[in-house]
Amino acid sequence: MTPGTDGPAPRRRGRPPRTARATGPDARTRILEAARTEFAERGYDKTSIRGVAKAAGVDAALVHHYFGTKDEVFAAAVEVSFEPALVLPEILEGPRQDLGERLARYFIGVWENPVSRAPMLATLRSALTHEAAARVLRGFVLRRLLERIAAELDVPDPTFRAELAASHMVGIAVLRYVIKAEPLASAEPEKIVAMVAPTLQRYLAER
Repeated sequence: MTPGTDGPAPRRRGRPPRTARATGPDARTRILEAARTEFAERGYDKTSIRGVAKAAGVDAALVHHYFGTKDEVFAAAVEVSFEPALVLPEILEGPRQDLGERLARYFIGVWENPVSRAPMLATLRSALTHEAAARVLRGFVLRRLLERIAAELDVPDPTFRAELAASHMVGIAVLRYVIKAEPLASAEPEKIVAMVAPTLQRYLAER
């Protein structure tokens, strides 16, 4: 082709061109969904930023741009399962004497939903052997959820109370969904809520 004639521009080396599919809110959502699936299927150890990017159909640099490190991608994938910003007002509103029941029902509901259960299983299993995953779980369950509830209720020793409540809920999750200990593994969710709610109520609401 001679100079000056119309034709396709020569391809340049380097990063792929920015397209509507590769950027924007849509890409962020796809990255989160891909991360949740990758962590659920591969575990924390075997999941990589490149793997998440490939599954989402974006460049790895875009994953870093939106979320930063692997730990931060992991934390975001956990959060999208729990959605604490959406559920906290619902848990905190309503009669104070029913707080424990609302929290227990929410927590069990997350685990009973197959979509949110898979990434949470990956989180728990990874937290048992990897400090980075354990740190994410601690930070999310305590700071993002339970401590915020306790602080809103203005009770003494909110951090200690939050940790006691977390020990109950995480313990139930391990026994029921990871180890699958009977009869807890096959118990009806409503039975678990009824048994656990009074204890959560005492930890988080009673002065």
